Amino acid sequence: MTQLSPLPFGPLDGRTAHLCIDMQNLFAEDTPWHTPWMKRVLPAVIEIAERHAAQTVFTRFIPARHPDELPGSWRRYYRRWSDLTLERIDRQLLELVPPLARLAPPAAIVDKRVYSPFTEASLLGLLRERGTDNLVITGAETDVCVLAAVLDAIDLGYRVVLVSDALCSSSDETHDALMTLYWERFSEQIETAETASILAAWSS
Repeated sequence: MTQLSPLPFGPLDGRTAHLCIDMQNLFAEDTPWHTPWMKRVLPAVIEIAERHAAQTVFTRFIPARHPDELPGSWRRYYRRWSDLTLERIDRQLLELVPPLARLAPPAAIVDKRVYSPFTEASLLGLLRERGTDNLVITGAETDVCVLAAVLDAIDLGYRVVLVSDALCSSSDETHDALMTLYWERFSEQIETAETASILAAWSS
């Protein structure tokens, strides 16, 4: 930890983006994919997104149109969750939760069809256009889409900073296991800190 920053690898600068994963009505409301923690962590996510709206990128998980649209095991997945395919779902559930939706624009929105947002060329293009080197990551779920985003970000060479009080899961057990994994196995590539520390370290 540097003397001037609460983060192990120093302060965050103008090359930083806030990547907020899937904070959607689909997971906030009473659906089969409900994530009860989302309400708890939402204030922290809002604080970061409001402070750095122009540097925020929201992702949205967009289900398959019908169970057989995607290949391989996704077909089995969507046969299990057929009520949440695009041909059946209430499209309002796909929107960001209202306190975050009002921030876009200036925040950007990237839609994705699978767990990792880095499968979408538009995200990489946006980050490269902005000269982004550092990613502050919030959102849902710690052990699914956040996990996929984190591992892809590491492979792409980004500095990854996880906001520990702005991540949520529908499973306490696997959330805790993943936070332990992030702390203990990726200590050279992942930093974790709470919202107040990250905002204090983010200069612009």
